[in-house]
Amino acid sequence: MGIRLGCIADDFTGATDLANNLVRAGMRVVQLIDVPQAGAEGPVDADAVVIALKSRTTPADDAVAASLRALDWLRSAGAEQIYFKYCSTFDSTRHGNIGPVTEALMDALGTDFTVATPAFPDNGRTVFKGHLFVGDVLLSESGMRHHPLTPMTDSHLVSVLGAQTARPVGLIDHTVVAAGADAIRERVDELRKEGVGAAIVDAVSNEDLVRLGAAVKELPLVTAGSGLAIGLPANWGFEPSPAAARLPPPGGHQAVVSGSVSTATNGQVVEFLRSGRPAFSVDPLRIAAGEDVAGQALAFAASHLAEGPVLVYSTEAPDAVRNVQGRLGVAEAGELVEQTMARVAQGLVELGVRQLVVAGGETSGAVVQALGLTGLRIGPQIDPGVPWCAAALPGGDTLHITLKSGNFGGPGFFTTSFAHLDGETV
Repeated sequence: MGIRLGCIADDFTGATDLANNLVRAGMRVVQLIDVPQAGAEGPVDADAVVIALKSRTTPADDAVAASLRALDWLRSAGAEQIYFKYCSTFDSTRHGNIGPVTEALMDALGTDFTVATPAFPDNGRTVFKGHLFVGDVLLSESGMRHHPLTPMTDSHLVSVLGAQTARPVGLIDHTVVAAGADAIRERVDELRKEGVGAAIVDAVSNEDLVRLGAAVKELPLVTAGSGLAIGLPANWGFEPSPAAARLPPPGGHQAVVSGSVSTATNGQVVEFLRSGRPAFSVDPLRIAAGEDVAGQALAFAASHLAEGPVLVYSTEAPDAVRNVQGRLGVAEAGELVEQTMARVAQGLVELGVRQLVVAGGETSGAVVQALGLTGLRIGPQIDPGVPWCAAALPGGDTLHITLKSGNFGGPGFFTTSFAHLDGETV
């Protein structure tokens, strides 16, 4: 039997975030790293497949091309519905990539309408009257306004998406969503008659997402953050089951690699340092000066891994980040950190690390590619939006890895995640 739901995620942490919610709702999920080469991937034993791309901040044409390749593979595998997943903070620029990818997928699927909602109430992301809130503040007032690549300064998603698309964008507001699936379908019919191609959907609770999931059962394409995933599996009769999240037992050393500059990850680094555990700070300016920072980090880690989790991080406050970017350039600074963290992750695995936490979407993409991972089996949730995963290393060992969005997780995430893995995979 072919897969039921085929998902295209625009970054690696977002892919595991989505897969996590599908697993919690009872689906067995495999995450593939990029689109498999022709003939390289046989039948997939899963109810849903998530293809993780690194397309959130690439040029729009490249993001569209990669997404269409993923769509072709998923349709050939039998996917009955396609899910385009983006960040719960709607990370994008005025020109894309959410809008261009959405329209390209719509054209390829021959559909004239889709929905869009980044809402994920479990992580404090809600949409009300078309405005995205992060916790208790508007997106435009949150830490995302300082994001180095995709600063989000407008919380009105109808306007944000409308600036990226040729199709008109409408709204399905909270009064309609609260009235249930039939009311949502009636509003969709109205919007279609008005020529609207995509609609932002309000959601302030998980119940809203469940109602929306039932209403979009017949749509060929849905677009959302990871939250909508809790409302879709029931359309195929799936129910929550612990068996869907079972992984092999963990072993080996523990380490954290963090390249995120988000407010949440800054707090997690501070908490780790406060605990007195071993940590090594990566300075982009020292990398640019030609120092072997990755080698220094690995030498430090080698002397501390036996003590418990070791952290290698490049996380700074917004002012410090801007200073580095001003001296090196935005793209250059990001590339230096990503590649250094990828080298560090490779070295940590060679040192016997088999439980690895990676923080930051771009960092996660670089690490997964450097380790040569082609697929992940999705396991138990650590925090909302963040699961443990299992991957086969080239030598046959199992690597337990979690790819954490910079915005997710509580202050103690870098230490509590390991205890959670020990408790959930027995």
